[in-house]
Amino acid sequence: MKKVLIDCDPGMDDSLALILACKSKELDVKAITTVSGNYHVDVTSVNALKTLELIGRLDVPVAKGLAKPLVRPLASDPFTHGADGQAEAFLPEPAKQLEQMHAVDLIIETVKKYPNELYLLALGPLSNIALAFTKCPEIKEMIKGIYAIAGAFGLNKYSAANATGDNPQSEWNVYVDPEAAEIVFGSGVPLTAIGLDVATHFDVNFTDEDLELLRKSDKPEAAFLLNMIQFVTKRGFESYCVLIDSMAVAAAIDETFIRSIRGKVGVETKGELTLGMTVLDTRHHHTWNSLPEINIAAEADYKRFNDLVLHTILG
Repeated sequence: MKKVLIDCDPGMDDSLALILACKSKELDVKAITTVSGNYHVDVTSVNALKTLELIGRLDVPVAKGLAKPLVRPLASDPFTHGADGQAEAFLPEPAKQLEQMHAVDLIIETVKKYPNELYLLALGPLSNIALAFTKCPEIKEMIKGIYAIAGAFGLNKYSAANATGDNPQSEWNVYVDPEAAEIVFGSGVPLTAIGLDVATHFDVNFTDEDLELLRKSDKPEAAFLLNMIQFVTKRGFESYCVLIDSMAVAAAIDETFIRSIRGKVGVETKGELTLGMTVLDTRHHHTWNSLPEINIAAEADYKRFNDLVLHTILG
């Protein structure tokens, strides 16, 4: 089993990703850390606890992290996840408590506990991970790899058409804290960035047959997922919106779910129309060799991915 630590900002899609990871037979979730992103960290922390209680995983420690990005105010998400951040499911208040340790310190401690074994699944802004790397740079050489929902690389029409940051060219997680993304992208830790090009592809959407299977299930997580899908589709969005973060979990379970390319990528930290844009340098000549080179998701096996999510939720 792959040992993973999940850094997240639940959020609907984060909540589903937590369920997928914690129910997976291929992943060993060692810890969950929360950060401000879709909502303030006070909300995302409670939602992480609620999600674990929904599936009975009270053994996984959860630590609260940064309330704001490294150097700028917390942005307001134009896409609402509802009054509770979970499609207004209003799950019961959790009995499980947060760890006393700060998320950044839990990241450092967990990496040191499992050197060269631990993967980080970064589902929200990269603030906690960037600060952990800054506070304790030696852990960078101990991390097996990072799967991050991060960026939009211009590989297809979905990259810009489904932009989630609050400008025409950015993805939400990078937009919220571009300075943190710049630190993590340039850290030297093996990084696979799963951007909007792949994570918001319309082939990710559930079919009517899939929805019927969820309706027939007596599992609380199936009802939870169905409610989220109905919440977004009633507002004119596609069901992929609740699946975005689960793509990183699927990649951790089996790397063959995605096909990636290598590319030199810079993060825009100054623009107004382009703040948080992940710029892929694909030139034949005059390439900026100072840019960090990372793995970028280019395609995914969407049918197999959807089947994995359904099988895990219903199984």
